[in-house]
This record gives sequence, C-alpha cells and structure tokens, in this order.
Amino acid sequence: MKPFTKKVIALIQSIPYGQVATYGQIAKAAGSARAARQVSWILHSASEKYQLPWHRVINSKGEISLTASEQRVMLEMEGVEFSIHGKIDLSKYQWRCAN
Repeated sequence: MKPFTKKVIALIQSIPYGQVATYGQIAKAAGSARAARQVSWILHSASEKYQLPWHRVINSKGEISLTASEQRVMLEMEGVEFSIHGKIDLSKYQWRCAN
C-alpha cells in the first residue's frame, strides 16, 4: 500500500463521532492537496475492509455524497445537523485535524 493511501485511511479513521471532514481536507492533510478525487476512490475501495467511517467525509460545500439518504441518517444519528438546503455547517461540524 502506498504511503498516501495509508495516511488517508488513518486520517479517515481519526474523524471523531459527530464531526465531518472534506475530501480536500483529507487530501491536504495526507500530503497531496490536489488529490481529493483520489481520497474519494480510496474511501470507496477501502471503507469496508478498514471499517472506515465513510459517512463522515463530505464535499467542500458541506454536502453529502451519492448515497445521500443513508449518509444523512448516519450523520444525524451522530448529532450533525443539516440546513433546510441539505448542507452541513462546516464552521460547526468540520474536524480540525492536527495536520
């Protein structure tokens, strides 16, 4: 496994309950700020194998992914609130990782 992939997996595993991170945020923290799509691919391919909290990774607009209903329910169960437009307030719920 490549170092970037290992770092992405570790970062995603570190996102705390009730918080979210963006694809770009994870990419930057893993050392490649322009690799948000790669983070998405890693998340898609490794979520089950590494028990990743995939539902805590969202886009930079505060929106959820394609599996919206399941992801939204999971986030709401963790106390994450959505606006009437279906967005998450990143100033309130975005994880501030150390990287």
